[in-house]
Amino acid sequence: MSAKRQVIYRWRLRELMATRGMFSTTELVPLLADRGIRLSASQVHRLVTGIPERLSLPVLAALCDILEVTPADLIATKAENRDVRRTGTTGDLHAVDTTAIRPKQARLRPEP
Repeated sequence: MSAKRQVIYRWRLRELMATRGMFSTTELVPLLADRGIRLSASQVHRLVTGIPERLSLPVLAALCDILEVTPADLIATKAENRDVRRTGTTGDLHAVDTTAIRPKQARLRPEP
């Protein structure tokens, strides 16, 4: 078996807000607006309660300024090796990452 690097991350916005006594997502809306970031209350709610897949640098910088943290404090990352299972006995030529295998979606046909 060989190892493949997997990077995982944890979005800590809600946790860092709580350590600063901020328990409502709406508290962030005016603080972001003071820094030129215009987001609706629902957008801020999603930012706090979810894990953003994309985040603009101005928003990240504003959040870091508001919470007085660095991006590394806000986004905790960890990299670890993940085993890759091999098929057959021919070595590296037939390496298969078993975590990427997904079943095919079934198609339903109407009865004749």
